[in-house]
Amino acid sequence: MLHAGIASAFDRGLETMTGVTWLHRGGAAVARVTAAQVIADPALLHEHFGPYTLVVTAETQEELVDLAATLGGQLTATVHALGSDHSQAAGLLAQLERIAGRVVFNGYPTGVEVCHAMQHGGPYPASTDARFTSVGSAALARFIRPVCYQDFPDSLRPDALKDSNPLGLLRLVDGKATRDAIRPAV
Repeated sequence: MLHAGIASAFDRGLETMTGVTWLHRGGAAVARVTAAQVIADPALLHEHFGPYTLVVTAETQEELVDLAATLGGQLTATVHALGSDHSQAAGLLAQLERIAGRVVFNGYPTGVEVCHAMQHGGPYPASTDARFTSVGSAALARFIRPVCYQDFPDSLRPDALKDSNPLGLLRLVDGKATRDAIRPAV
């Protein structure tokens, strides 16, 4: 725990958990509930910041998909399945795609890599804007804001927008990528 206040809040939060079966309590905590309990009382899914795991068991494939439908936005969702389970996983995976920024199959979402393919965000409450990621090259979009310069004389525009292209940037001009200077219409 980061400090005594967080530890105290963690302990108080666990005390509010009713209807769970405690598998371990003390230091780390592990509780078990059924999918039917969570569907009836989604508050059981409230996050407890600290070493806490909630194991949710489902009786049927349909109940598992219904359970996934009760979840709010998540950074990741992971499915572990054998080859013989693949045909049954489609409905669950379709539901998880709706709520998670990254869906992992037979793996662990422990690490993130700064690369073009990385997505580390998700629907609210996992992040405030699911269009963006907090890791990877697309994370830059979180820190930019488009601005339109309408009717500006060339001398007052930012260098990136000047007709002469003094920075040599690759720009989209009339739908074509070019580094060439723009020739003003005569």
